Amino acid sequence: QLQASGGGLVQPGGSLRLSCAASGSIFSINVMGWYRQAPGKQRELVAGITSGGSTNYADSVKGRFTISRDNAKNTVYLQMNSLKPEDTAVYYCNAIPALFKWGQGTQVTVSS
Repeated sequence: QLQASGGGLVQPGGSLRLSCAASGSIFSINVMGWYRQAPGKQRELVAGITSGGSTNYADSVKGRFTISRDNAKNTVYLQMNSLKPEDTAVYYCNAIPALFKWGQGTQVTVSS
């Protein structure tokens, strides 16, 4: 039901914009979020956004990542700037708490 896209290989300091398209309406989902999982690590929440547009971020991405949502398009975005090698991970979207089956995610690799 949730399809993340927009990942890729980028150099340190670069930017990417991730998109998460929902097959159904997300209008009624109060809080949507972006999560990531690096190799050998647990999945972690990096950003969340309420239906009213309030946002929250993990300390590790604060000031560099921006989450947004377009309820009319059933899409959640994650703008990632000033990327660091430690941002390398598979990125997923889901509700907070997670309500949907986890999709394949989108791979983000930050490397020179």
